[in-house]
Amino acid sequence: MTAARPFASEEKLLETADRVWLGLCPEDWLEAFAAHPKIGERASGQAAREQSGTRGASEATLRDLAEANHDYEKRFGHIFIVCATGKSALEMLDLCRLRLHNDAREELAVAADEQRKITRLRLEKWMASP
Repeated sequence: MTAARPFASEEKLLETADRVWLGLCPEDWLEAFAAHPKIGERASGQAAREQSGTRGASEATLRDLAEANHDYEKRFGHIFIVCATGKSALEMLDLCRLRLHNDAREELAVAADEQRKITRLRLEKWMASP
């Protein structure tokens, strides 16, 4: 990203971020996933705002989400990544349970695309800030 500067427009910045992300190897993706708090666990800063859909969730939903996170991590070897912005805890739980049925290769691609969406949203917010 640094080598691609300056960017002619905000759209070029976002396009470059997508291209760079998709050009990384799976090990790089896994490193990025590892830097995220798990969905439903205590998060701070940007992640807390993105996961705000878990605030106010019932204890049962949070417990089910923790269990689904555990099952997901056991199956795929990395945490469950989802672009949580605008999603409720139940929506994220449903997505986690649904994605548990993916094969490992397919799920890595889905998780990488979710991380790409998270990065894009963060860049858009950063560019919009004064």
